[in-house]
Amino acid sequence: MTQHRRVLMCSPEHYGLKYEINPWMHLDDSPDTLLAMGQWQALYSTLTVDLGVQVDLVDQAEECPDMVFTANAGLVRGKQVLLARFRHPQRQLEEAHFASWFEANGFEVLKGDPGCYFEGEGDALFVGSTLLAGYLKRSDICGHRWMADCFETSVLSLELVDDRWYHLDTCLFPLNADTVVYYPGAFDPYAQSVIHNSFNTVVVPEEEALRFCCNAVVIGRHVVLPTGCPVLCAELEERGFMPHQVEMSEFLKAGGAAKCLTLLLDNSG
Repeated sequence: MTQHRRVLMCSPEHYGLKYEINPWMHLDDSPDTLLAMGQWQALYSTLTVDLGVQVDLVDQAEECPDMVFTANAGLVRGKQVLLARFRHPQRQLEEAHFASWFEANGFEVLKGDPGCYFEGEGDALFVGSTLLAGYLKRSDICGHRWMADCFETSVLSLELVDDRWYHLDTCLFPLNADTVVYYPGAFDPYAQSVIHNSFNTVVVPEEEALRFCCNAVVIGRHVVLPTGCPVLCAELEERGFMPHQVEMSEFLKAGGAAKCLTLLLDNSG
């Protein structure tokens, strides 16, 4: 199994709720920005100090409150990045900032059809050499052929059917090269059958899916995930993994958690 040891993060200097673009966002329930900064720093410390991950940082633009969710910036493999094309105009402002960071750090930036929305690792996750790609809520299925051609890999298209799990990484994560953890209720029946027929699976209960337990970062045998997920943590321990729970309450208010705050920069599949 490839161990991902380098990620991109963005300190939440300008994080906050300024609009509503998913069911989790409510302008009358804005995050506590000081608490959010503390939670981000706890995640950063868990990754860097506890797990030895190299974290690169991109500066947050003041006009981009959701730029902290760096997983959506693109999909990286080797020194190439497929740059995101965000569905909502509020987040399209992020694209130029991320493109500049990637170019300045030696990545080849690839851009798809402007009319085809693609939201990076939010909707595209490698399981071994196979790429799982979510669509319908944020990303379009028209981008799946582009991903397959750019990276010369097979892509399994998975339809998301519940607005609460609007990105693939909110309801599924690869545990290793042949096992995925997921919440079936987020997917249509065909996608559920594709997942079950292609991989070993760990099914999570709805109450923990609603805590974004699948929005997790896997580093070797370590799994960083939000607090409040005892069923999944017990399952991970039984399988020989070590869970690291981090409080993510202020980021859940915007529909994100641990994985949303990191983008893999050494994703070789």
